[in-house]
Amino acid sequence: MDWISHNLWETWLIAAIGLAVVELVSLDLIFVMLAVGCLVGMLAALLGLPGAITLVLAMGSAVGLIAFLRPGLVKTLHAGPELQTGAAALIGHPVQVLTILAPGQTGRVKIGGDEWTAAPYDEFDEIEPGERAEVVEIRGATAYVRRA
Repeated sequence: MDWISHNLWETWLIAAIGLAVVELVSLDLIFVMLAVGCLVGMLAALLGLPGAITLVLAMGSAVGLIAFLRPGLVKTLHAGPELQTGAAALIGHPVQVLTILAPGQTGRVKIGGDEWTAAPYDEFDEIEPGERAEVVEIRGATAYVRRA
């Protein structure tokens, strides 16, 4: 019995390493929580606590981590800037005004390296060639711009 309790911490350590390796393959953040639970069990075994208490502490910490820590970590890891494509990606981009943009008529602007049909976003605004402007909205193939 003394040999079993004496080497119990080694069993917990081997289990923790095995679960950590499985986590590297799965990337679910579940096996790493179980591995941390095994490390808690290892510490409890090193402190000489009985096997039943060691098991309860290991399981309790693993379940607690999965229930309380994992959801926040997953949410944080999956959150990030949204990838905008197409016309939505042009909103806010600076434009080079090539022709006059006047109320009721369209003109030409350069957005990035592409030439676009454009109109002033404010229907009473007039933007001269060379003025700094930015894209506010894209409707169809027309960029609506305002002074920057």
